[in-house]
Amino acid sequence: MLTRLAPAAAILLLGTGLGLAQTTAPTAPTAPSGAPMATRSDGDKAEYEAAKTVKSTLAQAIATAESQGEKGRAIDADFEKQKGDTPTHWAIKVVYPDGKLVEYGINADTGALFKTENQPIERYFTRLKVSDFQNATLSLKDAIAVAEQHAGMGAKAYEAEVEREGNAVEYEIDVALADRSVEVKIGPDGKVKTDK
Repeated sequence: MLTRLAPAAAILLLGTGLGLAQTTAPTAPTAPSGAPMATRSDGDKAEYEAAKTVKSTLAQAIATAESQGEKGRAIDADFEKQKGDTPTHWAIKVVYPDGKLVEYGINADTGALFKTENQPIERYFTRLKVSDFQNATLSLKDAIAVAEQHAGMGAKAYEAEVEREGNAVEYEIDVALADRSVEVKIGPDGKVKTDK
C-alpha cells in the first residue's frame, strides 16, 4: 500500500511546489530605518497576537530567569500559550558557566516563576559552547531592546534565540507589531543585520 502512495505523494508535492513557484512573493516590510525585516508566517499570528496582550515583557521574564542563579545567561526564549493547567508563559533557557542548562517558566501575566527544569545542553547546541555565551558582549536582553527599537513604536519581542556567527554569538528576535510579526537579526556587535 505504501509503495502505491509514494508516487502519488511525489506528484502532489511537485505540483504544489510548481504552483507556489508561480506566485509572486510580497514585498518585505521595512523598519523605520529602512532596513528590510522578515515577516513571520500567518501560522505565527495567533501566537504573536496573544503575546501582545500579556502583562509582562520578554525582557522582564529574562531578568527573572537570570536572577535564579549566579552568572547565568539567557540564550533562548519562547512564548507559550496556555495549555491545560500550564499558564501562558515565557520559557527561558539559561546557561551557566559550569555548562548547566535550565529552562525557567515565567507566568506571562504575573511575571512569577512557576517552573524550573534542568535540560541537557548537548540537546540544543552543537556549534555553540558555554564560553560563547559567557563571553558575548551583548546579552539576549540587550539584543531584545535593540530589536524592539529597530522594529518601531509599539513593538514587543516574544521569541528570541542565539546562534553562532564566526566565533561570536548573534541573535534572532521575533517582534510583534500592531498588524504583523517580524524577525530582527542582531549581530555580535549589537547592530541590526540587513538582508543582502
